[in-house]
Parts: sequence; structure tokens; C-alpha cells
Amino acid sequence: STIQNQREEIQFLAAQLKDRDKELNDMVAVHQTQLLAWECDRQKILTLEERCNFLNNELNKRNEIIKSLSQQKFKEMSQKVRDATLRCQALEEKNQSLHCSVLELSAKTGQLQAREQELLTMLKLKDEVILETTDYITSKSRELGSALQAAKQEELNLNKEKQDLKLRLKELILERNKLQDDLCEKMKENNKQQEEIVRLRQENVCLRDELTLTVEKAKRKDQLLQLAQSKQARTDIELSSLRQIYIKQQRDLQFLHVNLESSQELRQ
Repeated sequence: STIQNQREEIQFLAAQLKDRDKELNDMVAVHQTQLLAWECDRQKILTLEERCNFLNNELNKRNEIIKSLSQQKFKEMSQKVRDATLRCQALEEKNQSLHCSVLELSAKTGQLQAREQELLTMLKLKDEVILETTDYITSKSRELGSALQAAKQEELNLNKEKQDLKLRLKELILERNKLQDDLCEKMKENNKQQEEIVRLRQENVCLRDELTLTVEKAKRKDQLLQLAQSKQARTDIELSSLRQIYIKQQRDLQFLHVNLESSQELRQ
């Protein structure tokens, strides 16, 4: 009877040991699963840290490139605006000088026209004097035979003076035509300068608009940089959370090791 009771007790203890061994095996399997999950998390954390460092370096490099390009573009646009402004001022001054030249030429042309009219009047008067002299000589030729030679000489002198006046008139007409041609050339050049000034002003407006767009692009790049920095801050927070989870899992793992050692001692 005692042996039977001991056998039953031993069988009961063996059953309990089997149950305990099964529980330990389950705990070991769970522990192995947690170890694999922890290893995966650790690899992900290392990968994320490397990716974070790489992105930080890339972000810093791109920030430097964006800053240098923005500064260089801003300097170039500012220089273009200054050059266009100076050129526009120079053309305006030249246009003003040409306008003054045109006014002077117009005044000189008016004076020449007045001189031409005066010479025409003188020629008419000379013609009238010649005609009167000829008529007078013709009517008085018989009575004034002695004075005929003097009259003829006077007529020759008047004709010569008339020819000289005609030559002078032709020269003045040629000079007037030349001045009119010069005036037309100056007017054409003035019109070209006006067109150039309008084109430069339009180009100046375009350059100012392009400069405004460049400044807006730089502002948008700064906004994108701020968004990237905000994203980096969120990534840092997530990494900090993952580190805390990692520390907590380490503690849990140590606790499980202690429990496992305790269980093994109990089994022994």
C-alpha cells in the first residue's frame, strides 16, 4: 500500500513535471520569438539611424548648395538690373542731346529759309533794276551814246552779280537739303534711340520680375528646408521612442533571463 501510494505520488509529480516542462518549453519558444522580434527591431533601428545620418548629411549639403546658388543668382540679377538702369540713363541723356541737336538744326533751317527768301527778293529787285536799266538805255541810246558803254558795263556787273547770287542761292539750297537730310537722319536715330529705351525699359521690368521670382523661389526653398527640419525633428522623436522601447525590451529580457534561471533551478 505504501509503495502504491508512492508510485501514485511519483506519477502525479511526473505529470506535474511534464506540465511544468511543457510550460517552460512554451516560455522558451515565446522567448525565442521575442528575441527574433527584438533583433529585427534592433536592425531596423540601426538602419534608421544610418538613414537619418545620411539624410542629415544630404540635407546639409543641399542647404549649402541652395544658399550659394541663391546668393549667386541674386547677385547676377542685381548686376543686370544695375547695368540696364545705367544703360537706360545713358540712352536718355543721349536722346536729350539729340533732341537739342534737332532743335538747333530746325532753327538753323528756318534761318536758311529766311536767307533764301531774302536772296530771292534781292534777285527779283536786281532783275527789275536790269529791266529798267535796259529799257532806259534802249530809249536813251540815241541821246546817251557816250553813256552807253558805262550802262553796258553796269549791266554786265549786274549780270555778274546776278550769277553770283544764283550760285550762292544754289549753294544755300544744297546746304539746306543737306541739313534736311541730316535732320532726317537725326530724327531716325532719335526714333531708334526711343525704341531702344522702350526695349530696355521692358527688359528692366522683365529683369525685376525675374528677380522677384528668384526671391520667391528662395523663400519657397527656405520653407521646404523648414519642413525638412520639422520632419527631422519628428524622426528624432520617433528614434527616441524606439530607444526607450529598446531599453524596456532589454529590461524585460533580463527579467526573463532571471525567470528562466529560476525555472531551471526549480527543475533541477
